[in-house]
Amino acid sequence: MALEYILAFLLLGGLVGVMAGLLGIGGGALMVPMLTSIFAVMGVANDVIVHLALGTSMACIIVTSISSLKSHHNRGGVLWPIVKAMVPGILIGTFVATFIAAKTEPLYLALFFALFMSYVSIQMFINKQPKPDKSVGGNGELIATGSGIGAISALVSIGGGTLTVPYLVWRNIEMTKAIGTSAACGFPIAVAGTLGYILNGYNEGVAQDYTLGFVYWPAVVLISITSYFTAPIGVKLAHTLPVATLKKLFAVFVVIISIKMVMTVLG
Repeated sequence: MALEYILAFLLLGGLVGVMAGLLGIGGGALMVPMLTSIFAVMGVANDVIVHLALGTSMACIIVTSISSLKSHHNRGGVLWPIVKAMVPGILIGTFVATFIAAKTEPLYLALFFALFMSYVSIQMFINKQPKPDKSVGGNGELIATGSGIGAISALVSIGGGTLTVPYLVWRNIEMTKAIGTSAACGFPIAVAGTLGYILNGYNEGVAQDYTLGFVYWPAVVLISITSYFTAPIGVKLAHTLPVATLKKLFAVFVVIISIKMVMTVLG
């Protein structure tokens, strides 16, 4: 791999780590469009470029989700009964959705990603929170909800926090425990999504060394290394910088790079 690509992946990981620590967001919103741009420069074929970005991003989330999960668990912020109830639906929904993604044209995947991230960005910009309703439902509701969250998460390669946290808050779970429980749910999403993208891309013949299915492992390693070390920096900055203003700026940035992603696929 050329030095400029190594540096690009290291810098991307550093940025993802800082943003995750500072704003409490997952890396997929940044990684998928940025990876698409890097892969385009590397000469990855347009018919697999978005799939490779989605699979690679999902594999990166495994590492970040473990770190986040441990941190929240140590602080007593994970409601494990809810996690256990949602996991079967999460695993099924995430894994099945990778098959849908594999059969979807890259342009449509890019458009779906851009539209979804635009919606998330608007919610972040106006800082709208759902009004709490009655308490969490039974296992049937949690399995169904987990399935839907997993499916959407796989299609846009995120850890599910933008969906899980609002759902849990709506179900009268306090914000800190909603975030911690969502972080724990991010791990099975990442594992099932990564396995699905590996399996679905196995016979696609992605012309890139060190690629397994739709996962480019050098990028996973390099991004994970720097994001691991920069996430604590973001946490420290969260106590000194105007996070509310930064969230709005980040929301605008996500929309811009999502649009650029669509333009990259269009060529």
